[in-house]
Amino acid sequence: MSNFSFDVITLFPTAFDLIKNLGVITKALEKNFINLNLYDLREYGEGSYRQVDDKPYGGGAGMVLKPEPIYKAHKSITKLPRNKTLLMTPQGKVLKQQDLIRWSTLDQLILICGQYEGFDERVRYLADEEISLGDYVLSGGEIPAISIINGLTRLIPGTLGDPNSLIDESHNKPLLEYPHYTRPFIFDGMKVPDILVSGNHEAIRLWREQKSLERTSERREDLLINKDNRNYQGGKLKTKDPNGIYQFPIFYECETYPDW
Repeated sequence: MSNFSFDVITLFPTAFDLIKNLGVITKALEKNFINLNLYDLREYGEGSYRQVDDKPYGGGAGMVLKPEPIYKAHKSITKLPRNKTLLMTPQGKVLKQQDLIRWSTLDQLILICGQYEGFDERVRYLADEEISLGDYVLSGGEIPAISIINGLTRLIPGTLGDPNSLIDESHNKPLLEYPHYTRPFIFDGMKVPDILVSGNHEAIRLWREQKSLERTSERREDLLINKDNRNYQGGKLKTKDPNGIYQFPIFYECETYPDW
């Protein structure tokens, strides 16, 4: 398997020092599962002051990143056969787990981090996709870029000690993950559910499935109301007799992971 390459265009390359201390991500770097290449946008700036921003035409608050330095930085990157360029912007599509899985089939992601009041509109022509973390604004695109690197790297075989841990994670299926407990059995008056120490693996599996459905229904009902969910009708989850266990077609997105 060839290394996956992350190439990041940023005004703040030191922000990515965090990745070197992120456990499994650090492991992936050390084992050369991934390559992380940083391109300091300031080095591609214009003039003796390495200018990368300017006032917007038409007036307005703040400064805007100029197109020339970003285009120069992007052109300097060696492109691998299967690559995509992602633009970090609050105007982009909200990042989903399916995106990480889809990109994991590539060889390379080029991540452009916005800054200040944004970037010259012509920068958008470089991007294959525009990505946001959510409906809020950050000071720059570095945190979204780090999130993408983190999330995708976890999918690369060998990064996680137990690859099966991907299966039950929230957003790897249409449900949020079930509750977890560990020792002590009783903490501050709160007791571990008896079923989890019963040794009945089938009962535990059914309990976890039901708790996943309950938690998703309570916290993220939007995940249940979608065109792929045929068992969610009229705002109520169907149950099956006689035990009242929720019925739901469990589809694991990890089943669509690339054949590495």
